[in-house]
Amino acid sequence: MGARPLSQCPVRADQRSHRLAQCVSLRQRAYPPPPIKLTWKSSDPVWVEQWPLSKPRIDTLLKLVDRELQKGHVEPSTSPWNTPVFVIPKRSGEGFRLLHDLHEVNKKIQPMGPVQTSLPMSSMIPKGQPCAVLDIKDCFFSIPLHDEDKERFAFSIVFPNSQRPNLCFQWKVLLQGMVNSPTICQIMVDRALEPV
Repeated sequence: MGARPLSQCPVRADQRSHRLAQCVSLRQRAYPPPPIKLTWKSSDPVWVEQWPLSKPRIDTLLKLVDRELQKGHVEPSTSPWNTPVFVIPKRSGEGFRLLHDLHEVNKKIQPMGPVQTSLPMSSMIPKGQPCAVLDIKDCFFSIPLHDEDKERFAFSIVFPNSQRPNLCFQWKVLLQGMVNSPTICQIMVDRALEPV
């Protein structure tokens, strides 16, 4: 179902100019909004060696990282930071999921606080009350990390028996497992929806 032209919306004529002004205002705002810089408890680099992975898992990891490179989610890195990555089968049984163990990095990040906790329960919304539910696919991957934070989310692909040089990458976008990703995502979605 497509969006209706403004002239067909069930809005009184005197409200149309206000709605049009809101739309123009949205276009004039800085988009995308600037990335949020993380606050760090310490700037000392974290280096956790990559765990050994089997040849089939390394092959799968290479494919997943290549996919993330193609999407612009990761980039090559020379970072002094490193934490392990691994792959696990998806619950659906179709394919694998790339996971990054950020336990040690998360210990260095100042938490931003919880995601909004006062969401109304659906049973508390009066009957007939208009409401909207947003399910944003890959929300984290659409929000860039601040340039100064990227190197702290680096990882390596280590080949057994030094078959070839290690490959090093860093994330360019919010990633699953980072302590502040849900809060930053909520802030960015709130900013995007603020004028609506």
